[in-house]
Amino acid sequence: MTCGVIDATTRSRDSEATTHNQHKGTPAMTGFDILPLGVSLLIGIAAFGSCIGIGIVGSKFLEGTARQPELVDTLQTKFFLIAGVTDGAFIIATGIGLWFATSNPFRG
Repeated sequence: MTCGVIDATTRSRDSEATTHNQHKGTPAMTGFDILPLGVSLLIGIAAFGSCIGIGIVGSKFLEGTARQPELVDTLQTKFFLIAGVTDGAFIIATGIGLWFATSNPFRG
């Protein structure tokens, strides 16, 4: 009698474990599943920083031009140089992010 009770208990536990595992359905999240989030953060933070930087440089350019109008040519050259360098960080981050998004170099 006890042998039958033990077998029934074991079968009951096995069937509960099987149905419990079937209801999970989704595998554990790996580092590769969050790659789109990482790419979007890479591009988004670089874009945010670039926009803030160019905005600050632009406001200082206008302020300097208003204070000394005779230096417009010199200030304008420096403004475009700095804006290009600042925007270069965003372009590089976008290129690396799209590279990771299209062909993941970390996947083995």
